[in-house]
Amino acid sequence: MHHAAIHPPELDLRQAAGAVALAHGWQRLAAHAVLPTQDADFISALAETIAGSDAVSLFRSEHDGRVEAMIALCRAHGPAARWRQPGAKELGEPGDALCSDRAAGVRLAQVLAETGRPLDFGRMLATSPLVAALRDSMKGRGWVWSRPAAPCPFIPLDAGWREPESRFSSRRRSDFRRAARRAAEFGEVTCETIAPTPGEFDALFDEAAAVEARSWKRAARTAIACDPAKEAFFRRYFRAACERGEMRFAFLRIDGQAAAMHMAVEQAGRYWLFKIGYDEAFARCSPGTLLMLHALRDAAGRGLAAFELMGNAEDWIADFWTRESHPCVRLRTYPFTAAGLAAIAEDGVAWMRGRLTRGVA
Repeated sequence: MHHAAIHPPELDLRQAAGAVALAHGWQRLAAHAVLPTQDADFISALAETIAGSDAVSLFRSEHDGRVEAMIALCRAHGPAARWRQPGAKELGEPGDALCSDRAAGVRLAQVLAETGRPLDFGRMLATSPLVAALRDSMKGRGWVWSRPAAPCPFIPLDAGWREPESRFSSRRRSDFRRAARRAAEFGEVTCETIAPTPGEFDALFDEAAAVEARSWKRAARTAIACDPAKEAFFRRYFRAACERGEMRFAFLRIDGQAAAMHMAVEQAGRYWLFKIGYDEAFARCSPGTLLMLHALRDAAGRGLAAFELMGNAEDWIADFWTRESHPCVRLRTYPFTAAGLAAIAEDGVAWMRGRLTRGVA
């Protein structure tokens, strides 16, 4: 007879037992990952930086004594605090459980439902096995609320993207040529994609972060340099990706000076673009657009399957680069417990406040 189990129901990822369980689970389940945010290094970096003083725990289900599914969640301290995706609010990236199959997702959902705490998945893939499994597991235990969340844009790559300009209209191609001419007026233009060695990593990371800090993102307070916790997170996570040979920096340089940059991870045959930025001193020549063309050409030329833009499907992406996207959902659970009732009351007040604010506006 087969038995599913969880021993113990949650493991603190800041303790040795939790860290070992995370590494072991990743080693066993990595082949089933569909997002880099499921990576053990991504989760560990979050736990040590952005999560701050929040509790960060690993939940997993086992089958015949072997881990079959796991997910890391965090929560503030207190009896009414809800479990949520670590980094979903701070980074805005999608996350998901790591499951060997749908049956494993069902058993993991049961483990989560049995905690009696409300859950908040800020941005989960709509195809996640947890979406339907949590609805089933919460029957008789509480309510489940879900709504569409911002989808994740991506560009499917084929041989045609080896000449990316050919994928656009004649007007767009004219815009590209104009941008290239204007860039040349500043000086010699070069593009490169770098798979850094560990010894090269810090200098390239600092250079890329400095480019982003010279953009509109500094005024908007979204640049890495504006948030020490985010900078620590990305440095730690990207360094780990570098040690695995998966980190990619891309630069457009004008007379040797970096005018635009990408920080990306190449994993599972895909280019996952986490951070972009350009120096506003060169805004006239659209350096970010020129670097995107280079990165697409390079990725397609190396046979990658897709160019994943991460973040949100913003208008400039849909209007310019792609309308393809991975649908996502936001999902919350409200168990019939004191914590669950507190969560639904809190969300109800926030909903009413939002309606009143919109009414006044």
